Amino acid sequence: MFLIRGIMHCKPGKVRAMVDKMKALDALTESMGWGKMRVMTDFCAERYWTVVTETEVPNLEEFMEKSRESMKDPKFRAAMEGYHDLVVDGRREIYVIE
Repeated sequence: MFLIRGIMHCKPGKVRAMVDKMKALDALTESMGWGKMRVMTDFCAERYWTVVTETEVPNLEEFMEKSRESMKDPKFRAAMEGYHDLVVDGRREIYVIE
């Protein structure tokens, strides 16, 4: 089992919009057979305006295939529209759950 963590540093005042976008994306990806996404915001972090998402996946190849397929889905593209207007930068971390 793997944990996929997305760490996004938002522009000032854009955290709530990013949280709303990630929650809408979670509902959509769950309906596509992905795992439940946890969405978190910073209380005390390295940087202000941080949004973190976490999803557990059993298989990285399946995750990557679903990622590629999702980009073909108009609903998924609509959910991600405007994403770049909300963030300054970000990164993805992948962990093995022991």
